[in-house]
Amino acid sequence: RRDIPFMRYALVFNIISLVTFIAAVVFLAVRGLAFSIEFTGGTVMEIAYKDAADVPGIRSTLDAAGYSDVQVQNFGTSRDVLIRMPLKEGQSTSDLSKAVIEKLKAADASAELRRVEFVGPQVGKELAENGALALLVTALGIVAYLALRFEWKFGVSAIIANLHDVVIILGFFAFFQWEFSLPVLAAVLAVLGYSVNESVVIADRIRENFRKMRKAPVNEVIDNAITRTISRTIITHGTTQTVVLSMLIFGGEALHYFALALTIGILFARPSS
Repeated sequence: RRDIPFMRYALVFNIISLVTFIAAVVFLAVRGLAFSIEFTGGTVMEIAYKDAADVPGIRSTLDAAGYSDVQVQNFGTSRDVLIRMPLKEGQSTSDLSKAVIEKLKAADASAELRRVEFVGPQVGKELAENGALALLVTALGIVAYLALRFEWKFGVSAIIANLHDVVIILGFFAFFQWEFSLPVLAAVLAVLGYSVNESVVIADRIRENFRKMRKAPVNEVIDNAITRTISRTIITHGTTQTVVLSMLIFGGEALHYFALALTIGILFARPSS
C-alpha cells in the first residue's frame, strides 16, 4: 500500500557496504586464503573397509596421530574413503601413506590401501588460475546479459553489487583461515549467479516503472520497484537460506565449508541486490 523509502537510507547502506568490502579486501591482502591441497598440492589416498567406514572416527584417528588439515570423505560407496593430506616437508608420498595406513589398521584391521596419488603444486596453480578465469568469465557474461536485456548501466551496477557478495565470502574465509577448496569455489560461483537473479527482477521493475511513473523522481521509482519485489525477496532468500542452513548443520564435514560459503553469500545477497 505504501512504498518503503529505501533510497532515503542509501548513503548509510553504501557506507556499510564500502566498509565491509574494504575490510574483506584487507583480510585477503594481509592474511590470504587457506588453500586446500587441490590448490597447494598433497597426497590423495583411497582406503577400503570391509564394512561401512566410520568417517568421524577416521578423522579422530588421524588428528590423534598429529595429521592436521586432513580431508576425509566417502568415495563411491559407504565402505570406501578418500583421504586428502598436505605433504609435509621432508616426507615422501610413500612414507606418508605407509604411516597413515598403519594408524588406520590399528584402529580397524579391515582397512586396505587401494590407491595413492600425489597432486603436485603445478596442478594446484592451474586450478587456481582456472578458478579465477571462471569467476571472470561469469562476471563478464552477467554484464553482457544485463546490458543486452536492459542497459549497460544496469549490467555494471549489478555486477558491482554481486561481486561485493563474492569478496565478502572470500574475506570471511581469509579472516578465519577456513579452508578454501574446489567445493567452496563452486559455492562462490553459485552465489554470483544467485545474486544476479534478484538484480534482474528489480531492474525489470525499475525499467517498467520508468514507463509508468514518468513524472516521479528516480528515488521514488526505485523505492517502488524494491517495495513491489520485497515479498518475493523475503520468500526466495528465506527458503533458500533454510535449505543451506540444513546442509550446514546436518551435511557433515564434507559439505561444511561449501554450505558455509553459500550461507554467507545468501545472507549478504539480500542488501546488495
